[in-house]
Amino acid sequence: MNPLALIDRYYPPGTLAHAVLLRHSTRVAARATAVAARLRCPVDLPFVEEAALLHDIGILYTDAPELGCSGTLPYLAHAYKGRELLESEGLARHALVCDRHIGVGLSAAEIAARHLPLPARDMFPVTLEEQIVTYADLFFSKNPQENDRERSFAEVRSSVERYGAEKLQILDAWYERFGP
Repeated sequence: MNPLALIDRYYPPGTLAHAVLLRHSTRVAARATAVAARLRCPVDLPFVEEAALLHDIGILYTDAPELGCSGTLPYLAHAYKGRELLESEGLARHALVCDRHIGVGLSAAEIAARHLPLPARDMFPVTLEEQIVTYADLFFSKNPQENDRERSFAEVRSSVERYGAEKLQILDAWYERFGP
């Protein structure tokens, strides 16, 4: 499976959306594979790299002109739309990473209570590989104004903290396991 060829199929090279997605995803993939390589337990390293490259493939369906995306859906929808796209490509395992990578994860109850534009189902990263990609994603924005700057853990922690103590506990546990 060639994740870059798949990205090129949905995002024409030379477009802003292609550049933004590729820049962000390659940064996330580099961090995720570095985290995976440090762990002293079995990790599917090729899968981590592929999933990190594809985790945001659903942004093309969103209304995010600053990212070169002219879809009609709210930005959060990129998670489940990415899942649908990758499932249609026969990549069910990769699709779950798309679906479950928002923040440190979302519960069905939280989605309903906050009226988020997502299916009302649990969307937590379950497997070690899903958690690694989700963790790595927290350190990078797709906003072109950030110029590929990697956020510090303190910045990531501050961002997650506003969603509650439970989310912060998940992040802190990941930091303990995956490192800075």
